[in-house]
Amino acid sequence: MEENVESVDQNTEDSGQAPEISQNTKNIAMLCHLLGIFTCFVGPLIIWLLKKDEDAFIDSQGKEALNFQITVALASVVAMALSCIVIGVFLMPVIGVLDLVFGIIACVKSSNGEDYKYPISLRLVK
Repeated sequence: MEENVESVDQNTEDSGQAPEISQNTKNIAMLCHLLGIFTCFVGPLIIWLLKKDEDAFIDSQGKEALNFQITVALASVVAMALSCIVIGVFLMPVIGVLDLVFGIIACVKSSNGEDYKYPISLRLVK
């Protein structure tokens, strides 16, 4: 019986499963994405700068949230510039909806401990 327990432990180690992520880490990662919805890139930047050295999951999700919010800010500036030729008027609501939808998806994924990558994002912070 003990041999079976040892082999199960070895199989778990050999299978390459990631270590368990604490609930506090998941919550901080989720907060990065959630603050991005409300504060643009400022919230994720502050959280990431304060907590990036504590955990690799917070570091990766903080970078993702920061990169996406910088992308949204740049897209908003372009849409405002294009509003003088009416195109920006239609782009601004689309950018807002995409920010909200992708931000909520990222919050849910990171609160479950899943590594989320935004589908539309400039990778400026590495």
